[in-house]
Amino acid sequence: MSYKIVSKFIKDISFEIPNTETFLMLEKEISKYNLNFDVKGIPLKNRIIEVNTILTLAPNQEVKHKILTEVNFATLISIDKNFEDKKELKKIILVEIPKAIYPTLYGIFVYLFKQAGINNISIEKEVNFEKMYLDKKLNPVNKNLIKEKTLS
Repeated sequence: MSYKIVSKFIKDISFEIPNTETFLMLEKEISKYNLNFDVKGIPLKNRIIEVNTILTLAPNQEVKHKILTEVNFATLISIDKNFEDKKELKKIILVEIPKAIYPTLYGIFVYLFKQAGINNISIEKEVNFEKMYLDKKLNPVNKNLIKEKTLS
């Protein structure tokens, strides 16, 4: 293996339900939200890279009462001394790391909703990071979106 996960941690969480009306409308309006992913690699010292996998629940224009939900899960990886393949490194950062940590990120996201008293929300458990990577490679303007059909 060309890398090793050194550490994982929650870097930032935002979960805001601004008022009671928004809370009451959420289960009805959840299908109007998109689940978005953003993955960023930040090089640190000594061949260590911080990979931030950010999961955001974003409302479309039709949503009148909006919640703000974002989880930034950081993963520190150590790259092998002899590893120099930049294309493969990009794939590790954008596919392999998010795939490895997504079960934890998914668990955190679901936990936040349950603790907020919102139990009837289904969030897509399977995410194809490889497909998102290839889509973004073919169309660099395209964001890493998982469409609203994944929420119900």
